[in-house]
Amino acid sequence: MDYPLYELSEKEFPGALCEIPDKPKMLYARGTLPRERNKLLTVVGARTYTAYGEQVVEHLLGGLAGYPISIISGLAIGIDALAHKAALRHSLHTLAVPGSGLSDSALYPRQNRKLAYEILEAGGGLVSEFEPDFTPMEWAFPQRNRIMAGIANAVLVVEAQRKSGTLITARLATDYNRDVLAVPGSIFSIKSEGTHLLISLGATPVASAEEIIQALGLSPRENTSEDDTNLSPEEKALLALLDSPRTHDELIRGLARPAQETNALIMLMELHDRIRESGGLFVRGR
Repeated sequence: MDYPLYELSEKEFPGALCEIPDKPKMLYARGTLPRERNKLLTVVGARTYTAYGEQVVEHLLGGLAGYPISIISGLAIGIDALAHKAALRHSLHTLAVPGSGLSDSALYPRQNRKLAYEILEAGGGLVSEFEPDFTPMEWAFPQRNRIMAGIANAVLVVEAQRKSGTLITARLATDYNRDVLAVPGSIFSIKSEGTHLLISLGATPVASAEEIIQALGLSPRENTSEDDTNLSPEEKALLALLDSPRTHDELIRGLARPAQETNALIMLMELHDRIRESGGLFVRGR
């Protein structure tokens, strides 16, 4: 790939990374770093995610389209990759911080190398403190996580178990005085245990892009609540069914999708007040 690797001195570090106590001595980079005016949002979550988690990433990041925001994540399998892909779909700058070196042969995980190249081609970037040909070891990922936390204005946790690298990133963000945002999930899902723990410890619960925008200190655009352009096709189809009140079973039959996916979609749209349940029937929300 014709995206040469270059070195960054401390004064060139993106975001507020140079302010953390255990800052790297130097960084390697490829591609384009975030603009100085951009707010940096690190998005992290479970390696194995649910349909709900996937829809959350798409909905929340889709709602950030058009704002001066860069999406930071770790290029890992799972929520990380979903965050980078959603950023690309919605023309948001994205920066990957892999737990490996940045040479073509070392980029990890191997199955996300194509994604790394798509990030570069779209005007995003890659950064790492590891030597270009460094292949990842277990200790490298927690070390990488401090860069993801330190670089950000805020860290958004989508899904996480109680014991996970995601919570390490969130703890580091708290240590660095960064805002930690967590998406509430189902009380029956093990993938929500970590986010609910973070909320109990003081993380800010978020259920809309507007709440993220506010947390980043940006001004929301007017009338965003009336703008349906960022809805997914599935969300639009569900709203179309609610031209009159429907039961839960009617929504599942009407969408003709797996019940688990439809249930996750219903939960997400209830969180965003797009729909609500009244007397056993679902109706449109705001």
